[in-house]
Parts: sequence; C-alpha cells; structure tokens
Amino acid sequence: MSNITASMVKDLRDKTGAGMMDCKAALAETAGDMEAAIDWLRKKGLSKAAKKAGRVAAEGLVGVAAQDNVGALVEVNAETDFVARNDEFKIFVKDAADAALKAEGDLEKLLAHPAAEGSMKDRLTALVAKIGENMSVRRAVMLGVEEGVVATYVHNAASPELGKIGVLVALKSSADKAKLAALGKQIAMHVAAAAPLALTPEHLPKEVVDRERTVQADIARQSGKPENVIEKMLEGRMRKFYEESVLLSQTFVIDGETQISKVIEKASKDFGSPVAIEGFVRFQVGEGIEKADSDFADEVSKMAGN
Repeated sequence: MSNITASMVKDLRDKTGAGMMDCKAALAETAGDMEAAIDWLRKKGLSKAAKKAGRVAAEGLVGVAAQDNVGALVEVNAETDFVARNDEFKIFVKDAADAALKAEGDLEKLLAHPAAEGSMKDRLTALVAKIGENMSVRRAVMLGVEEGVVATYVHNAASPELGKIGVLVALKSSADKAKLAALGKQIAMHVAAAAPLALTPEHLPKEVVDRERTVQADIARQSGKPENVIEKMLEGRMRKFYEESVLLSQTFVIDGETQISKVIEKASKDFGSPVAIEGFVRFQVGEGIEKADSDFADEVSKMAGN
C-alpha cells in the first residue's frame, strides 16, 4: 500500500476542493494515483450531487447580461444564502447570464453551452459536488428590441450584474441611446420596486383579472347596496387594481406622483422621438418556490433520529 502523505492530500484538495478526509480516502482507494484519485472524487461528487437534488434550493442570485439592443436574465438557486455569497457561485451565475444571452434565453441551450470542461450543466454539477449544496439554473429569458435599448438593473447587488432582483426593460425608440439608457434604468428600478404584473391591462392573464373581479365583487356586496351601485363600486375597485398592478398605470416610484405612461409621453417630447416600453421582465430569487418551514430545534431533533 502506497504511503499517503499530508502533502499529497493537500495537493488533491487544492485541485478538487473536496474535503480532507475524502481526499485521503480517495488516495487510499487508488494507491496514491493522483489522477485516479481525482476521478474517484468526481464519481463520488456526482453521486453526492444526485442525492442533493431533492433538497429545496430557494436562495441564490439573479444575473443580468446585455449587449446592444438585447438583454438576458438568469436565476440560479442554491439552498442557503451563504452559498450565494460564494465567489465561485457568483462567477458561475455571471457566466450563466452571458450564456443565456448567447442561447437567446433558451434554458436547455444555456445548460448545453460549452464551458471550460464540458457544458454549463457539467460545470454546475461539479460546483454542486464541490460546495455540497443542491443548485439549479431555474430559468432564463432574453428580451430584445429592433430599435432602441434594453436597460438592466439589479437590486440588492452582490456584485456588478448580480443581485436578488433582476430587471430588463426594452425601450423602442430612435432617440439618443444614452438618454434612452438613463430612462430605461429608472424604469427598471421602478419595476424592481413596484413589481408590476403586466405592461397594460390587456397583457394581464384573463384568469388573474377574473379572479380579482370576483374577489372585489364579493367585497362590494358585503356593503348590502343595490347591484347597480355595486357595479360602479366594482369599476372603481378594478381601476385601483390596474393602477397597482399594470406598469403603464403605476405611479413612478422615482417622483411618487407621475403615472408611468406620462413619464414615457414626456420623454418622447424631450427626446424629440416617440418612446415606447416594448416589454419588461422581472426575476426575484425564489419567487414561487415553496420553502420548507423548519427551525433549529427541528433540525437537531431530526439529526438525533427523533
């Protein structure tokens, strides 16, 4: 049996990022063959990654990438916020955003995009094995405009182009790109804060409108007033709903008084060219993911087998 030295263990650990005891075991299993030990750890890492796939990954980061008149967003999840602050994780998310731009927002193409070793999917699997948490590239999107700009914004930024909320705003116009970019950045900041559901009432899903109308009608009927009065009350309630949930009807968070549609109208006059919001996308880390409720006592109890 080969003599496994501390320096060999350290060397293997530096090359793979695996734990010290795992590295020692790998060298023992492969009679000190460094390359074989790396393969042994990779195989073990892949097995560990598969076991972690069932754990909820609701933390992470949103990455943005933009070039000319197109932009992309990607959300990469991990189990804990601690991993979201890891430099290797950040680099992966940034590279995933760049890959999303090249893949035109197609998630499958993003994962198949070439990386240093294999594909982005292979790289993610290796990162899971190294860090020891389940991770996933949850979603990706690309937004473009034929003429104009796609502005980006990240909120709670962990580093440039990475944050907990990422926004793309496409402005269609032949106006000066620098002016459009500045306006787009402000609109993107608004979208991050106000979280609109759609650009206009017509863009809202019918089921969302129908559900809101039913709820507001039931609330209005509790007043006991006649149906013709209730119908007028309902019109007012729905108007308020649109003002709160539709981007062009919302009040601009930057000044707290101007409707977004009026902001766009003023920009068109000031820039000397029509400006229109072609579309927007907002990603927030973990939205829609059900997180398991647990506390420290529960975790200790489970670990103790109770």
